[in-house]
Amino acid sequence: MADRETAQKMGRDIEWLLFGTGPAIVNAFKKKELDLAYIGLPPVIIGIDRGVRIRCVAGGHIEGTVISGKSKYEGFPQMLDLGEILGQFRGMKIGVPGRGSIHDVILSDCLDRFHLRGEIEVVNFQWADQVTEAVVKEEVAAAMGTPALAVAVKRFAGGRVLYPPAMLWPHNPSYGIIADDRLIREEAETIEKFLHLHEAATELLRTQPAVSSRIISEYLGFVDAEFVFETLMISPKYCAQLSDEYIASTMEFAKTMKRLGYVRGDVAAAEIFDASIIARVHPAGHHYEM
Repeated sequence: MADRETAQKMGRDIEWLLFGTGPAIVNAFKKKELDLAYIGLPPVIIGIDRGVRIRCVAGGHIEGTVISGKSKYEGFPQMLDLGEILGQFRGMKIGVPGRGSIHDVILSDCLDRFHLRGEIEVVNFQWADQVTEAVVKEEVAAAMGTPALAVAVKRFAGGRVLYPPAMLWPHNPSYGIIADDRLIREEAETIEKFLHLHEAATELLRTQPAVSSRIISEYLGFVDAEFVFETLMISPKYCAQLSDEYIASTMEFAKTMKRLGYVRGDVAAAEIFDASIIARVHPAGHHYEM
């Protein structure tokens, strides 16, 4: 977005739209308001289950869900067991972005696995900054969300990361590039141009985080480079490739989401992924793990 030559490189005018959660993005696809999007895969699975014609054409980032809370709560490595860490919040509330987001699904799965459903209240928010505010005001005891949310909780609520994101759900598809099926059928060349730019951006994020932080900070204008750098360092696992691990993790989400009632049927890998274009753009192995 910060590259002023992106539209020229694409040969197309680009309109960037910001959404608070993945489910809102899927709803925009349903209304034919979007062609491409950056989004976590669980909302995509829900959309496909409900008939929205979209598929994932590239990866982007893995392990981008973080649980954080005020420093008065115990966390890793003082506590090694995630069940014990979450157990501290019995009778309390945990804030998370919208229902059906990747963060919401991971939290629901954790509460189910550790027999904490009904003992901890989940509060869904439309925007991540609302979760931060709720932690500051102690309206919720902890937060589950993006690395940026975790850094905001640390900075504005005196908080900390309570459990390593890589251990929460390994290889989880925190975002990929999703395309409308019409675009895949009729404008594969447009997608391919975009994915070349996307791969270059993920490489910059991965290999030059300080440079990336400055670019992002200057473009946004409301966060400093230190905040962005700390966000990138929580889980610096960026790549455009659809790795075997990325796909396998997504399919585990599909099974888990059916068990938890997010989707009604079985969603097959071929319904979720079209790897034909990224195979041309990024034929080599992935770079999520450096």
